[in-house]
Amino acid sequence: MKRLVLLTAFAFSTAIAAVAQNQPAAMNQSQMDRLDRDRNGAVDQSEYQAFMTSAFTSLDKNKDGSLRSEEVAQVLNTQQFAATDANRDGRLSQNEFLNRVMADFKTADRSGDGNLQ
Repeated sequence: MKRLVLLTAFAFSTAIAAVAQNQPAAMNQSQMDRLDRDRNGAVDQSEYQAFMTSAFTSLDKNKDGSLRSEEVAQVLNTQQFAATDANRDGRLSQNEFLNRVMADFKTADRSGDGNLQ
C-alpha cells in the first residue's frame, strides 16, 4: 500500500509539474517497470490508466468516490489539487483525477504513439 502511494505520488506530481512547466514527465526505469504490466518495455495508456484507477481507489480512504485534499496530501500540494479540481467543489471525482493524469500521460508521450518509454 505504501509503495502504491509513493509511486502514485511520483507519477502524478511529476506529471502535473511537467505540465505546469510545459515539459514531459520523466519516470525512472524502476517506476516504468512497475507500471509496464505486459513487460514490453513501454507503459501504454491502458496500463497507466489501470494503475491510476487503482491509485484513486487506494487514495479514497473514506470510500465516498471522491478525493478530498486531506486524502491526497501525500501526493498533491494545494496548487496541484486546485488545478485538478475542475468543477471547484473541493473534491476530486475519479473522472477529474483520470482526466488530469491521462492528459499528463499524453503530454509525456513525446512520440504520440500511446506509450511512455
